[in-house]
Amino acid sequence: MDLKLNRTSKKAIYKQIADYIELGISTGMFSPDSMLPSERILAKDLEVNRSTVVAAYEELQSLGIVERKKGSGTWISTDIWGVTHRRIPNWNRYMKDGSLLPNLPFVQQIRSENRKHHIINLSSGELAPSLLPREQFQTIFAENPFMEGLGYDHPKGNASLRGTISQHLKEYRNIHCSSSSILVTSGAQQALHLVVQCLLKPGDAIAIEDPSYFYSLPLFQSAGLKVFYLQVDSQGVDPKDIIKLYKKHRVRMIFLNTAYQNPTGVSLKSDRLKEILEISTEYGIPIVEDDPYSLTSFNGKNSSTLKSLDENGNVLYISSLSKIVASGLRIGWITGPEKVIDRLADAKQQVDFGHSIFPQWVANEFLKSPYFDSHISMLRNELKKRRDEIINYLVEFLNDEIEYIAPEGGIHLWCRLKTKFDEKLLFEEAIKVGVSFVPGSVFGSRTDFVRLTFGSVELNQIREGMARFAEALKASKK
Repeated sequence: MDLKLNRTSKKAIYKQIADYIELGISTGMFSPDSMLPSERILAKDLEVNRSTVVAAYEELQSLGIVERKKGSGTWISTDIWGVTHRRIPNWNRYMKDGSLLPNLPFVQQIRSENRKHHIINLSSGELAPSLLPREQFQTIFAENPFMEGLGYDHPKGNASLRGTISQHLKEYRNIHCSSSSILVTSGAQQALHLVVQCLLKPGDAIAIEDPSYFYSLPLFQSAGLKVFYLQVDSQGVDPKDIIKLYKKHRVRMIFLNTAYQNPTGVSLKSDRLKEILEISTEYGIPIVEDDPYSLTSFNGKNSSTLKSLDENGNVLYISSLSKIVASGLRIGWITGPEKVIDRLADAKQQVDFGHSIFPQWVANEFLKSPYFDSHISMLRNELKKRRDEIINYLVEFLNDEIEYIAPEGGIHLWCRLKTKFDEKLLFEEAIKVGVSFVPGSVFGSRTDFVRLTFGSVELNQIREGMARFAEALKASKK
């Protein structure tokens, strides 16, 4: 068998053997009803263990490509293409060969566990049920009958909603933009995907924060981008680090979460915001600013953003209603230079022919109503109560074992555990006792941290949640 194995490849040796034989059968190199070399002989020829060949033959047998006859050897099936034989696609191979990588195993497991009713959810990046504007929505439905058309809408999103978003950005975030420079998206994550797919190419270098929510997303690796990291301190990223990365790697785009950053909760101060924008202008590096949390400031003052200072169109600004109204609405937006928005809108139309009209109508009615302002005031007060509550019980249950910086907004608390522990075991023990959190490694290089999300849990569950977390930590200490 003229097969040259690649022993440095990530693909298992047995898979290389199975793939080679399957390809040979499909191209006619191996004819139906012929016998393959015995396991012992092929193992000797390829200089591999016999068990490796056995695994390859077993995979081929599971696909119906070969038949293993006791005492007679392994034969290529005589009916591969016949009407009586049903071939099963090798779905494992298809799943591995796809261009979009799967989520991190921790992320997959967290989402699965949070569906269980006994789990106290300190991990999910969404609002607790009591923080959602259910009654306000019901009033809107009762007072404002839905009269919109049900066909395809404008590629950039409903014109009325984009006008309302434009006014909202001016009033609440000091961002001035026209409705034609806004694209409505299915949450912020779709906006990120569109940016990566339309404005970058494989091999491009980008910079993200460490730790960062961006780190947990597989979209950058799926797109073949080279990812470099900007360390986050108590004031966010250091602008000087951006210059160093650019000069060393010619970074083509920077992704930042500037207000109450996920997971650390820190915000970039005004001097750093200005310096980063100056660097962007000097070197011509576009910045993607993801802003889910700036309206959640506990002091009632709206946080500054890069986009509010941007006079040259260097910043693509992404935000959504997911973290401040309801994640299930799937309403986000991106604003930037109009020609860029046109490009992204064209790509979005290829994917889904534009956003669904009904959630756009709901979002438009809510954003322009007096309910929105009162909802944000309620949300700030309730999130502050939850932050204070979770810190109170951190001190009670884990006083000398944990460090944190109390965030002034957002929904997350980033904590460093001072005791040695096994991250995987801590997560397993936490699930056993009925509480979920996000391990630090999901967000970057820091494995001695955990993210506890106080915005996703009801106030009366926090004490019990922290008691369970303390119990799990005790069981996972090294």
